[in-house]
Amino acid sequence: MTGGFSTPKKDKANKVSGGMWVKAGQILVRGVDTYKAGANVKGPGTLFALCDGKVYFTRRKTSHGKLHTFVNIEPTKK
Repeated sequence: MTGGFSTPKKDKANKVSGGMWVKAGQILVRGVDTYKAGANVKGPGTLFALCDGKVYFTRRKTSHGKLHTFVNIEPTKK
């Protein structure tokens, strides 16, 4: 872009959708504050999988009435 402005980052987004199979350590969401870490997911800004499994999303209200979307992983049965 002109004038010394940097281009907007394109890597900040949701990397997986519900029902997808993921491996441990795979990045699920990067740089988006609308998603929170749920079961078997860790990370403050970049959420990643702690185990192999299937991705699913849940929505819960806080005590103040705000709606949060959580990214969860259902582990595979071994």
